[in-house]
Amino acid sequence: MYAERPSRLAGAVVWTNTPADGGAGRVLPDGCMDLLWHEGRLLVAGPDTRAHVTAGEQGAWAGVRFYPGTAPALLGVPAHELRDRRVALAELWPASRARHLTDLVNAAADPASGLEEAALARAAGTGPPDPLLRQVVAALAAGRPVAATADELGIGARRLHRRSLAAFGYGPKTLARVLRLRRALVLARDGVPFADTAARAGYADQAHLARDVREFTGLPLGELLAGGG
Repeated sequence: MYAERPSRLAGAVVWTNTPADGGAGRVLPDGCMDLLWHEGRLLVAGPDTRAHVTAGEQGAWAGVRFYPGTAPALLGVPAHELRDRRVALAELWPASRARHLTDLVNAAADPASGLEEAALARAAGTGPPDPLLRQVVAALAAGRPVAATADELGIGARRLHRRSLAAFGYGPKTLARVLRLRRALVLARDGVPFADTAARAGYADQAHLARDVREFTGLPLGELLAGGG
């Protein structure tokens, strides 16, 4: 069973999940990175460009899903180095630091609360997130074109691409596609017809929506909505 709640860390979400025995889950691209707890270990989930299928990952999980672009500063690793990967924190940090944080999370009343406290402590030590990155996310999430976003922020397309690789794990065009997919799935899950979903989310047509859904999720939209992910 999956459950989530807003975190006290701005823009983040705290979640827990205990997969059903033998069941497979599908984590869809969302532009985010997560700090994960599983069976006493800490891992980092990088930004995805395709669905991550969780078949065989038994036992309880907990996580903090960071607002897009904020995790690299907190975790000390560029997002593009973790793209489409799940990596043990001990592989990214010195062993003593990773062990100390793992011990703190394991000693908490529950892993989700421990992860949230760890995230809050990291944020307090690194300062506020870069406001430019939040502006990029807000503009692309609203459907603004990448070139117009770069011009409006006054940073140029090449600089925006470099900043996006480090912060989001991929360039702004891929981030824009991921965020457009999220908009479409919200509409489709609310019962909006697929053709209208495509138009309202910013796709050229329903066929364009169908191609993107299959590329990012591995399933047709109808199957995805019926419980495939």
